[in-house]
Amino acid sequence: MKVEDDAFCFVCGDKNNIGLHANFTVNDNNSASARLVIPSDYQGWAGIVHGGIISTLLDEVSIYACRKISTNGVTAEINVKFKKPVPTEKEIFLTAKVVEIKRRLILVQAELVCDGQVHADAETKVFILDMK
Repeated sequence: MKVEDDAFCFVCGDKNNIGLHANFTVNDNNSASARLVIPSDYQGWAGIVHGGIISTLLDEVSIYACRKISTNGVTAEINVKFKKPVPTEKEIFLTAKVVEIKRRLILVQAELVCDGQVHADAETKVFILDMK
C-alpha cells in the first residue's frame, strides 16, 4: 500500500480550508504532542466537541508519535475512552507515546488533556508500511 501526503489532512493539512490545522511536535523519544483550540464548528452537543473529532485527534497524535520510526503508518486499531466532555473554544493538549514495537505493529498510548485533567485517552495500534 502506498500513501501520499497532499497537505489536505483534516487534522494537520495546511491546504484543507475546513480542517483543524493542528501543529504537532515530534520528539526523539517516540512521542508527539500538540496544543489547539477546537472551534464550535466541530461540536456535537452545544459547547462540547463531537466524539468523532476527539477520536480523530487521538488517532492523529498517535500516528505522529511513530514518525521517528516511519513516516508511513496507518491506524490498524484504536480504542478510545471518553472520560469527560471536551469543551469547544478552550485549549486542549494532546500527547502520545510509543509503548511497544512488534515488527511492523506499534502500540501507542494517547491522551487529550484540558484544564490539567484527562478528558479522553486511546490505545492505538499503528501498522508501519515501511520502516526507516
